[in-house]
Amino acid sequence: MKKIKSLVIGCGKLGANISDYLSKKGDDVIIVDQDSRSFRKLDVNFSGYKLIGDATDLDFLENQCDITHINQIVITTNSDSVNLYVSHVAYFIYQIPNIYVRFIDVDKGLLIKKTNIKASYPFDLSMKEFLDLEAKK
Repeated sequence: MKKIKSLVIGCGKLGANISDYLSKKGDDVIIVDQDSRSFRKLDVNFSGYKLIGDATDLDFLENQCDITHINQIVITTNSDSVNLYVSHVAYFIYQIPNIYVRFIDVDKGLLIKKTNIKASYPFDLSMKEFLDLEAKK
């Protein structure tokens, strides 16, 4: 079975936890952040690569991240604009088969319609959790 090569953009709490999960699962993981201090959020057993850089720079994505050989990309920066841009680059330029992106603004989902980009929204997840809790009272 071929190993999955995963690229995670953004090493906040979500990106770090996803990277740790994928690493433990056996994926080859590259995590990117512009701030080296963000990598402290990773588990001490994280076995992937940590790269400091700008994920909006195509040269960086190609030469440092080897994006042409990535099977899966997870985009979790704190900027919806960056997340949208990188997800479009992954889809339209590099045809990455599995693209996951986090958006704060649920309206950003309109900009990825008719693509294979899968989005999650903290608002939707929080609302679902609230409704589940409300139903249990």
